[in-house]
Amino acid sequence: MFGKLFGRGGERPAQDPYALPVPRRQKNGMYTLRALGDRRVLALVEAADAGDWAAVKAALAPFDLGRDHRVLGQLADLDGVQDWIGRAVAEDTDDDKEHRATALLISGARHVSWGWQARTTERAVNVTQEQWRTFHERLDLAEEHLFAAAELRPDWVTPWRALLTSGRGMSLGAAVNETRRDAALRRDPLDLACHIAWVSQLQPRWGGEPGAALAFARDAFARAPQGHPLGCVLAIAHIEDWVESDNGDCLQRDEIRAELRQAADHSILHPGYPRRPGWQHDFNIFGMALALADERHTIRRVFQALDGAYTDSWPWKYFAEPEKQFARHHRRA
Repeated sequence: MFGKLFGRGGERPAQDPYALPVPRRQKNGMYTLRALGDRRVLALVEAADAGDWAAVKAALAPFDLGRDHRVLGQLADLDGVQDWIGRAVAEDTDDDKEHRATALLISGARHVSWGWQARTTERAVNVTQEQWRTFHERLDLAEEHLFAAAELRPDWVTPWRALLTSGRGMSLGAAVNETRRDAALRRDPLDLACHIAWVSQLQPRWGGEPGAALAFARDAFARAPQGHPLGCVLAIAHIEDWVESDNGDCLQRDEIRAELRQAADHSILHPGYPRRPGWQHDFNIFGMALALADERHTIRRVFQALDGAYTDSWPWKYFAEPEKQFARHHRRA
């Protein structure tokens, strides 16, 4: 029994010395993960929140921001970064290529996120002209800085992942976005974040053909080594199919349940899966997909590992009340 719960040999994952202590849980047994559950990431977020560029650079030492989308995402989604990151870009000259590239990358990623905040999640017809103007102004600057970062550090994949999101928002067209996708995957053919971005791009609401995203995800999963997080792309593709469907029970089919079980066992539940900062995001992705499929076995293992850790609104944001949905499925599991 314990082998099924905790992996091969019944061993629990090794204790993470950088793990943040679990905060006080809500009455429903859940808590919201902060700073990817990592002390070092928390130090980085606090430095960025204070606008202390020197402290940000020091706190980034354990991380590879050119490949770690989740750590970059913590800065991209932090309100106020846009108020000081421009000074950091200006202060770090070409003589300090590494830090200039880092400042440009953070600025570009922040302006992508900030731009989408201005646009809001409303349907395009409900977005005002002022919102569209602000959206495009911010994405224009984002693209300038992301391309500059990519030029300084041609080995980095994170600028290209952010450029996929800005390209979709600016409706740059299939040829441009495919070029950006290819640039990202040349740098890391198994990069999960870039695959997820492309699954979004292929959705009918963005002009894709029905079934194209799931076919892309299945092809990617077929190439993923055991224990690799790329298995999550299949779970995301099924979630996106549910979002596009008018049938809330569309995933409740035996073949989909079996496919999700296989993907989870191959990736996040495999003993070789690396629990890096923010690993709970991968488990939340599978938790939601398995819940939508009404799968009753593997979902228990996923929620047992999470132990109540809710990753803010992603991917549960597709529900009207994301926290309540997570809590409900957490209790059931």
